[in-house]
Order: sequence, then C-alpha cells, then structure tokens
Amino acid sequence: MQTRQWWKAQAGVYLVVAFVAAGALGALQPATGIPTEVVQLTQFGPALGVAAAALLWPSLTRELLAGPPAHPPAPWRKLLATPALIILLSAGPYALLTHTTHATDPRGLHHPFLLIALAQLVGACGEEIGWRCFLQPLLRTRFGPLTASAAVGAVWGLWHVQVLARSPAYAVGFLLATIAMSVVLGLALEGVGGRLRLLLAGGFHALVNLGMLLFMDEETGRAVPMVLFGLACAVTAVAWVGLRRGVTIPAAVG
Repeated sequence: MQTRQWWKAQAGVYLVVAFVAAGALGALQPATGIPTEVVQLTQFGPALGVAAAALLWPSLTRELLAGPPAHPPAPWRKLLATPALIILLSAGPYALLTHTTHATDPRGLHHPFLLIALAQLVGACGEEIGWRCFLQPLLRTRFGPLTASAAVGAVWGLWHVQVLARSPAYAVGFLLATIAMSVVLGLALEGVGGRLRLLLAGGFHALVNLGMLLFMDEETGRAVPMVLFGLACAVTAVAWVGLRRGVTIPAAVG
C-alpha cells in the first residue's frame, strides 16, 4: 500500500471535507424537514470525505475500504454487546445520583422507533465509513493500533463541534467517550475489512446512539450524564485492551 509518502495529504483531504461537509449539511437540515431525532445529516460528512479521497486516490481508497485479503474473525458478539454495557454503566449510576430513571418509552417518541433505528444505522454507517473504514486503516499504516485508535477517537470527538461548545465538563466527558469507543472499535476490528467492518462499526455506533436516546438525557446539555457516559466508555475500553492483550497485533501494517 503506497501511503507512507502521502498519508498526511490523504488524511488532510478527508478531514477537511468531513468537517466542512458536516457543517454544510447541518445548516441544510432545517430546510429539508428531516427531524434530527430520526437522523442528523451531519453524519454523512465523513462519507463525503471518503468520496473526495476516492477522487484523488482511487486505488488507495478502494484498498483501505476493502481491508486485508485474509482477516481474522471479528468478535462481533462481544462488540455488539458492548453498547449495552456502556449504557448500563452510565444510566445506572445516573439514576442512582438523580433518584430517578431517565428511560423513554419508544412509543412516546415523535416517530416510529423502527424508522429511527433504521435511520440511525444508516447515519452511523455514513460516519463509520470515514472514521473506522478509511481513517483508521490509513493511520494503521503508520502507527500501532492503540495510537491510531486514540487519534481517530480524538478527531472524531473534535468533529462534533456543536457538542464541544457546551460546558467544559460536558466536552471532556464527550471526548473521553469518543476516544474510548474508538479504542474499542479499533481493537475489535483490527485486520477486519470490507462490508463486515462497516456493518459492525455502524451497528455499534447506532446501538450506542439508541441507548442514549432511550436511557439518558445528555441532549439537555447536563454535564453529569455525559461525564458518566465517558467514564463508562473508558471502563469498557480498558476491558477491551485486556481482552485483546493476548492477541498478536502488528505495530503497523502496509
């Protein structure tokens, strides 16, 4: 894979387009009438970033998205169970602290839950084709799995500019969550490519979003639920590091 000379340019083009496109799509959403509860158009910014990279480096982009020709089986059961653990570890302590549950009956949402769930999966895949299917494999050609995963998680968090504009504690909790979740996904999907990588990353992402929608109220801007969410993600990331410690992972590939 010919990335060692051009990886900074490739990552830079992807990130510029992903950031700018997300801002433009976010500004456009009110005019479309698409409710943000169903899907946020900003989620497709990373997909447009990948499209821009594909125009400039078509063979590289295809290779990154396809992944290695032979890859290890993904621990998909553990990965897709992790969002439930994250929500349990964050919603449980939050309920104890506030002496109330923050659960939302899916029937009380403004739109059918099945529609929301499907749209969340599509939107999550719109993000993950960029973060976990393009940028993560690209950085893995230069860095080890933990470094690459943490870097992707940090940029992924900073990409949510509107979230970072809230209180410092809220922003710290959110960044902790994105870095930790990126470590989980980076380790779980190491060496896995193609459609399976996208579906697993998108499924994990969508399940986390749906869990937050149904069991947390961080969208109000309160810092406590977001900090608890970040800590819960960190705990699960530590568990994944321990889980994968015995698996031989090369420092860099490509």
